[in-house]
Amino acid sequence: MGVELKEALFYEKKENDVALCRLCHHHCRIGDGAGGLCGVRENRAGILSSMVYGRTVAEHIDPIEKKPLFHFLPSSTSYSISTVGCNFRCRHCQNYEISQYPHVADVESIGRQRSPESIVDAAVAGACRSISYTYVEPTIFYEFAYDCAILAHQRGLKNVFVSNGYMGTEVAKSMAGVIDGVNIDIKAFTEEFYHQVCGAKLAPVLENVQLLHDLGLWLEITTLVIPGWNDSDAELREIAGFIKGVDANIPWHVTAFHPTYKMLDRAPTQAASLRRAMDIGFEEGLRFVYCGNIPDSGGESTHCPACQSLLVDRHGFKAVSSLLEGHCHTCGESIVGVWK
Repeated sequence: MGVELKEALFYEKKENDVALCRLCHHHCRIGDGAGGLCGVRENRAGILSSMVYGRTVAEHIDPIEKKPLFHFLPSSTSYSISTVGCNFRCRHCQNYEISQYPHVADVESIGRQRSPESIVDAAVAGACRSISYTYVEPTIFYEFAYDCAILAHQRGLKNVFVSNGYMGTEVAKSMAGVIDGVNIDIKAFTEEFYHQVCGAKLAPVLENVQLLHDLGLWLEITTLVIPGWNDSDAELREIAGFIKGVDANIPWHVTAFHPTYKMLDRAPTQAASLRRAMDIGFEEGLRFVYCGNIPDSGGESTHCPACQSLLVDRHGFKAVSSLLEGHCHTCGESIVGVWK
């Protein structure tokens, strides 16, 4: 079955059938017959189309902690979906087989055609409490994600974006009231890293973190700590300080790097490095900092920032027990998040 073409959102028609895409901050100018940097949007006679509408290549039921979201319906499961494509070129991408799928012309042969109704039905049948748009940058299949998200809300499900934070400003604003929770990667705190490792820029990511927070979406931040790239105390302090400047209640996940794809010259992150990053986060005034990708590293559980009572006991991606209902059961301290 051929791919279902869907006219893209967020673009302008220019002279000579050129389409200016505003889906993300690359702002691709796409000539007739060409595709955007993400590889999944194509211009045909001035009409920009999504080539992956409903073409899912991954559908899994995941613990919400895997996103990672730790203050968003703990212990629940999320129906996770993806198409091919991405607007970043991360040299260390763990899902590069689908994110860096090479040719837009081949997209119609990848995945299976799914409707928003079928995705929501599958999530409900799987007893999931949310749908996550993940594995690659979900902004690149935003048309499909948006339609799924609207139906999900009608069925009582919440919606989650796991994102690099590079969506256009109009896209970010359109997420308000539709997407409930977002985990954004702040991959480093230098333009050099974003340029050399990701093929992008840092500034738009930081702008979107502030914007999405101001729009009222639940927000958590992840930084993959890569030895020799972004693991200096100074840089980690800058990231933590930025997050604190937005909101000290935003959880920060510092996670371990493992060599993959085009970044095989770095050693895996050691648990001690994550613990140091975690300490830095707390020193800078963040209330919730977590370690990830190293099971039982000692930084996975949620404690009350006021009295240190254990609120959510986690091991790996599994929440063993949860006492969270928006406040500490011992001292009554308010604990921010999405609990119901």
